[in-house]
Amino acid sequence: MTRLAQTERAALCDTAVEVGAGQPTLSGAWTVKDLVVHLLVREGSPAAVGIVVAPLSGLTAAVSRRLARRDFPALVERLRAGPPRFSPFAVPRLDELGNSLEFFVHHEDIRRAQPTWSPRLLGDETDRRLWALLPAVGRRLTRKAPVGVIAQHSGTGATAVLKDGTPMVTLRGLPGEIVLYVFGRSPQARVELLGEEAAVSGLRATSLGA
Repeated sequence: MTRLAQTERAALCDTAVEVGAGQPTLSGAWTVKDLVVHLLVREGSPAAVGIVVAPLSGLTAAVSRRLARRDFPALVERLRAGPPRFSPFAVPRLDELGNSLEFFVHHEDIRRAQPTWSPRLLGDETDRRLWALLPAVGRRLTRKAPVGVIAQHSGTGATAVLKDGTPMVTLRGLPGEIVLYVFGRSPQARVELLGEEAAVSGLRATSLGA
């Protein structure tokens, strides 16, 4: 069975080439090229530690600047080829766990920053995989929420508690849309928020994501 991390990596690379290096993304001020560079550093350089360890962020920025001097098509093809052998993500299990949502969300960051975007039909298998990955990451990304949060799969009716608490707000949508919402892409995520008005307003006002 093809891994989600692999299919989203390939799809992101295809979209990056189609859209172009200088186009915007939903990842702050990053262009498409900036995002490709980030993904390469994240899985292929010891300097990636600066992504999560703030005092070392300057090292990450320096390595990223050097990498960004390279030709965009070459960078995309390097990303398409997969993680280098020394990377933890070269282990298939770690690639699937650590890269599936990373590549899915960043692929949508490119797609949904473009004015003509429309939702993808992901298919049942991808929906099942996204739904399986959602609870663990959702619990981490909703920790700042002032209310309890439940995810509800709009296709199957299945639910998953992302954060205990009262009052409770339900995020209702397809798995990929809920993933995007908890990763902080709420303006573009097609998700319904169900619950008491004040609770829903409180969640809407909360900045979710890593």
